[in-house]
Amino acid sequence: MIVGRGRWASRMHAILTGEGRSVAVLEQSRRAAGEEASTYRSRLAASFIGSGAQIAWLCVLPGDHIPIIMEAAVEAGLHVVVEKPWLCSTEQTHRLEALAQARNILLAIHYEYCLVAQVENWRREWSPGSALHFGGRLNISRPNHTALSALDNLGSHLFSIHEYCVSEAQISEIACAYEQRDERRVWLDQEDRRIAEIDLLGNKEPIIQRFIAHLEAATRGADFSFGLQFALRVAERSALWMQQAARRAQG
Repeated sequence: MIVGRGRWASRMHAILTGEGRSVAVLEQSRRAAGEEASTYRSRLAASFIGSGAQIAWLCVLPGDHIPIIMEAAVEAGLHVVVEKPWLCSTEQTHRLEALAQARNILLAIHYEYCLVAQVENWRREWSPGSALHFGGRLNISRPNHTALSALDNLGSHLFSIHEYCVSEAQISEIACAYEQRDERRVWLDQEDRRIAEIDLLGNKEPIIQRFIAHLEAATRGADFSFGLQFALRVAERSALWMQQAARRAQG
């Protein structure tokens, strides 16, 4: 079941139905004015149960509603996928994990760029990357319609690749912006030499489909890399980088 009705929800619906899956859509996922959290959660849980779905895919922006929607899905027995960025607190993250583990439910964050073939190659060849420097830029020409900072929204892709492939590499550059010339690339340096670079902008691989395949395998017991602990590490790395950037800006 897809939760949401925006551009990304429509894209995910097209991808899932294009692979022959039956997909229900929960468009009215917002909490009504004055609605108690418990009432909101119960209403969503009833919708999840009535859908007959096995997975809830949350195509909605981050906010206080995210943990409640996830709780409702877990209560209804659905596995959950949340779109990046993961902005829930450490306490909320651990509480959601405990709820899910008690019901044998999988909670996942959608970091599709980690499944680009060259990114996977980096993980095999360079992990954990303690002797390397990692950099990335992700700029898009579209304006910001999300109210999220570029570093939170776009940077989460870059930080997820770092965490997935070379978590011990020193980060030398992370640059993200809206309304700039499209650019999506990451690179690795060793000493003063560029040893690898990936142009993500030109990628045409079915990375979302690969994520779906990994997710479905994980619901049957296979290993899965993109759970809440991974998302929490990505968020913490992003927050640390922002703190360091602020200190650098102050001189």
